[in-house]
Amino acid sequence: MMILHANIVGDGRKDLIILHGFLGMGDNWKTHARQWQIMGYRVHLIDQRNHGRSFWNSTFNYSVLAADLDHYINYHQITETLILGHSMGGKTAMHYACQNPHKVKGLIVADIGVKKYPPHHQEILEGLALLHSRTLTSRSQADQILQEKVSHNSIRQFLLKNLYRKTPETLALRLNIDVLKNASEAVGAPLPDTFIYEGPCLVLNGGLSNYILPEDQQGIRQHFPQATFKTIPNAGHWLHAENPKSFLDEVHSWMARL
Repeated sequence: MMILHANIVGDGRKDLIILHGFLGMGDNWKTHARQWQIMGYRVHLIDQRNHGRSFWNSTFNYSVLAADLDHYINYHQITETLILGHSMGGKTAMHYACQNPHKVKGLIVADIGVKKYPPHHQEILEGLALLHSRTLTSRSQADQILQEKVSHNSIRQFLLKNLYRKTPETLALRLNIDVLKNASEAVGAPLPDTFIYEGPCLVLNGGLSNYILPEDQQGIRQHFPQATFKTIPNAGHWLHAENPKSFLDEVHSWMARL
């Protein structure tokens, strides 16, 4: 079985694993990782399968994403870790913690609930498919093509971080679009009813996001009875990027109580 790619920041005695969201990569979290490195953590910025520099595979669901993570943890001989997951990464973290509670010191879930989410990335995926079908020679050219489907500049800039120089003349995406374009149902799948993690859990939501609504808290507590809920003001779904100070303040405050 192949090992997930990760950028490991720091050499502290405590482990913290970060799981990015759909169409992201571990490197999106490098700035935050430096803060946790100062706190004595060895921070693992993981690329999940079909993302970043990790391997590509046609199978894509939370069962295999959690199995990938378990293989990574065993490979690195990690006996206990904190896990922070954003969006899709939060769902992966939930799956893993419920199945391997003895390996998880605590769980931080950023802007994702346990419920089913309908497909809602279609225009983004169509835009990335356009990029995948073209010969790309510059970032500005890729941005112009992506504008055909994605109007928000901030979202385009986030997606364009997936570009890399394939040859001296051309760019390509570090995303397995052929698989991910059909993954919306899998990404939106609910947490299985029987899954429970009784350890410490922090659930963060963006104040401007609709991913976690007040009525969702009861369902989350059924799976995570120790869940603490905090709202990051003036932030949408990418709460860690839109209001990094408040995000880090809440995470650090919770970590200090473990």
